[in-house]
Amino acid sequence: MDSTTATAELGWTIYPSLGWEEVSGYDENMNTIRTYQVCNVFNSSQNNWVRTKYIRRRGAQRIHVEMKFSVRDCSSIPNIPGSCKETFNLYYFESDSDTATKVFPAWMENPWIKVDTIAADESFSQVDLGGRVMKINREVRSFGPVSRNGFYLAFQDYGACMSLIAVRVFFRKCPRVVRNGAVFPETLSGAESTSLVAARGTCIPNGEEVDVPIKLYCNGDGEWLVPIGRCMCKAGHEAVENGTICRACSSGFFKPSQGDQQCLQCPMNSRTTNEGATNCVCRNGYYRTDSDPAQMPCTTVPSAPQRVISSVNETSLRLEWSPPRESGGREDVVYNIICKSCGSGRGACTRCGDNVQFVPRQLGLTEPRVHISDLLAHTQYTFEIQAVNGVSDQSPYSPQFASVNITTNQAAPSVVSIMHQVSRTVITLSHTQGWNKPTNMAELNSSVLRSQTNTAVVRGLKPGTIYVFQVRARTVAGFGRFSGKMYFQTMTEEEYNSSLQEKLPLIIGSAAAGFVFLVAVIVLVIVCNRRGSDRTDSEYTDKLQHYTSGHSEAPIFSFQVSPGMKIYIDPFTYEDPNEAVREFAKEIDMSCVKIEQVIGAGEFGEVCSGNLRLPGKREILVAIKTLKSGYTEKQRRDFLSEASIMGQFDHPNIIHLEGVVTKSSPVMIITEFMENGSLDSFLRQNDGQFTVIQLVGMLRGIAAGMKYLCDMNYVHRDLAARNILVNSNLVCKVSDFGLSRFLEDDTSDPTYTSALGGKIPIRWTAPEAIQYRKFTSSSDVWSYGIVMWEVMSYGERPYWDMSNQDVINAIEQDYRLPPPMDCPNALHQLMLDCWQKDRNNRPKFGQIVNTLDKMIRNPNSLKATTPLSSGMHLPLLDRSTPDFSSFNSVDEWLDAIKMGQYKENFANEDFTSFDAVSQMTMDDILRVGVTLAGHQKKIFNSVQMMRAQMNQIQSVEV
Repeated sequence: MDSTTATAELGWTIYPSLGWEEVSGYDENMNTIRTYQVCNVFNSSQNNWVRTKYIRRRGAQRIHVEMKFSVRDCSSIPNIPGSCKETFNLYYFESDSDTATKVFPAWMENPWIKVDTIAADESFSQVDLGGRVMKINREVRSFGPVSRNGFYLAFQDYGACMSLIAVRVFFRKCPRVVRNGAVFPETLSGAESTSLVAARGTCIPNGEEVDVPIKLYCNGDGEWLVPIGRCMCKAGHEAVENGTICRACSSGFFKPSQGDQQCLQCPMNSRTTNEGATNCVCRNGYYRTDSDPAQMPCTTVPSAPQRVISSVNETSLRLEWSPPRESGGREDVVYNIICKSCGSGRGACTRCGDNVQFVPRQLGLTEPRVHISDLLAHTQYTFEIQAVNGVSDQSPYSPQFASVNITTNQAAPSVVSIMHQVSRTVITLSHTQGWNKPTNMAELNSSVLRSQTNTAVVRGLKPGTIYVFQVRARTVAGFGRFSGKMYFQTMTEEEYNSSLQEKLPLIIGSAAAGFVFLVAVIVLVIVCNRRGSDRTDSEYTDKLQHYTSGHSEAPIFSFQVSPGMKIYIDPFTYEDPNEAVREFAKEIDMSCVKIEQVIGAGEFGEVCSGNLRLPGKREILVAIKTLKSGYTEKQRRDFLSEASIMGQFDHPNIIHLEGVVTKSSPVMIITEFMENGSLDSFLRQNDGQFTVIQLVGMLRGIAAGMKYLCDMNYVHRDLAARNILVNSNLVCKVSDFGLSRFLEDDTSDPTYTSALGGKIPIRWTAPEAIQYRKFTSSSDVWSYGIVMWEVMSYGERPYWDMSNQDVINAIEQDYRLPPPMDCPNALHQLMLDCWQKDRNNRPKFGQIVNTLDKMIRNPNSLKATTPLSSGMHLPLLDRSTPDFSSFNSVDEWLDAIKMGQYKENFANEDFTSFDAVSQMTMDDILRVGVTLAGHQKKIFNSVQMMRAQMNQIQSVEV
């Protein structure tokens, strides 16, 4: 309200009628205004009131009143009584509606509320012919809080000669403003002059909040204070016009992330497809890896290696080459060697078998050289040297390569090459039992040679000795028939020396050639004494093959086997489980085993370390599982089933089975010895001692082993750090292939929870496996994500102290484990990918191996981590779970987590309330004097739990 704007009488209410008088007057600028005057100074006991009309509050909580007035100096008035005053009073009265009358509210201090007594700074006394010369005073008073719809003002004169020239009533507010990338609305000041009213900002279009909610505070004077928090332009947009607008990046420019930075021009070989781009798309033929920064130019595949030099030494080969002319714009060029065997007269070349050895390795060579051994004698090979880089796997075309053709020399007389082919066959590794021995042959030894490919090389043969070979295959339906017996006589030393240029082939009749979709190839070898055998009327006399220098070329029997994958065979499908043991596990004589000491206890008996010395081999350190005495036949079968499973695997990241002892007591399973034991215990014992690259290397080994199992169609079902073994070189190997027993037998192990009649490791198991018993390689991927978390947390228990049921409930509510301390973001994202609810969205183990390989090749991708104070996922706890609220003080909480020795430290740093403790960062934990890594982690996790509980309580209250 402003009385100076009135164009007619103000019409304020006067009491008594002979008191205040409304008259026209002039302001200091000689503008005509309406004023109220009173000057009854010659009458004693004055009580003159003038009341404004009803003034609506309009949301204001504190009201300000500006008054312009003049007061006559009492001393300038002659003959005035002593009751003359030079002050007046200001009052207000609140009301929800305009209900005032001439008698209501009563003309007295109660119900009116007094604001203040107003005194003049200057009074006037000079008089001239034109009248009084007024001196105008200006005073401002405020009152509040007010809460009703409106109010009245009243001015009380009690003996002054004065003029109320103008009255302005107002409230203060902070205007709409754009600050720090956010729009703050018009905001009224608070009820008190010292009040601060918080206003929540809204990011300008295409802006995003940073760190904390952005706020401004409006003070009592209607002024904005310094803002808290800020908004930044989101990816694809840049700030212009002093940060008041977020403008989309124009064509050809991009901005990869939120921030103050300006849009960048697309790097070389890339472009944008629209405005507001967050990245630039590579042009055709150019690519970018996931780890490449957005500012990096798109790159392409390298050209072929140059100037290949080969050097053949009998059945070994050395290859050297020069780097490619064009690297594709990258520095991560490596080389792959593709080996193809091209025997004469056999049509197209085929991939070499797994028996060929590459040093240092076949794939991912960083140096332009490789040594290749264990090739077949007198065989033509083609080697392709591929040049690949980080983007080669994104190209639809095969890598550029240089090729070289070589032919191996004659091998020594103690090597026989056997090539066998069966059409449309999937090859795997197995062994067989019983076959008919040749008549009248003095058997010296018999053995089994397993092959995963269509080629087998038999080594260590004796000169001038007769050998008998048979081949048979296995399908998922069972064994095929043996081929006919084929007899071979190796040359004497003299014969060999005279026929170095001759091949030593073997003709084998193909009894198994009619099988399709075969899954196993077996080569049986009988070593017979050539001179000690009576070959009269022998069944093999007319089949014995003699090779002398007179043979220009010997025929090669072709037993065709198409390339394929090895398939796991469940030993429980055998009618007699002992047959599976005989087929997949090598029997070891008890005399070869020496038990040294007991190192643990297993499900069926003790676990020991010891030594194994097989005839003709060096002694090696082994682990020995023993079956306790008094076992039942079912326990024996279950115990040996793990060996039947393990014996089918051959991979550097799968625990290797040496053999079994079943023909004497105790029954044993003998495996390679892993010096560092189980991974979870090993990590806990070495907390914080490894680099991130070392940990990722361990994870890569586990993933490679699981990829191998997945390729064999084997589902582990119990993948966890406790079931990973570690050797002295930090190589991790998957072990414990006996979860099937948990599906039948009872156990007191709390790791496994009964449900639907079986036992399941809840914390490591995918939701669909818990609910529906749907175990697949995808559920193994979920478990692998938990193993990743265990590794990066150095053996911490997944989900801490939550009960198994709480874990199931939390997973159902889409809770996922937060990143462990110092865990790179890229690794935690891979964990989250493994924990996708839809198993079809989880990565394959092959993809996981590739991802980890990229991280190892690009260590910079492992530097970004999520700090403790960031907004991470926190546990969803059941209200029945003991929490911080069950303790009366921080000291009690520290005692409960067995960290009571730090009570004084916490008190000295003022961490004496749960609110303060729940906000602790890792720097705070260090500051209070917690220096031991194990104690840091324990307090770190407990703070996480406390914060999670607080957040949940707050969300429930909201």
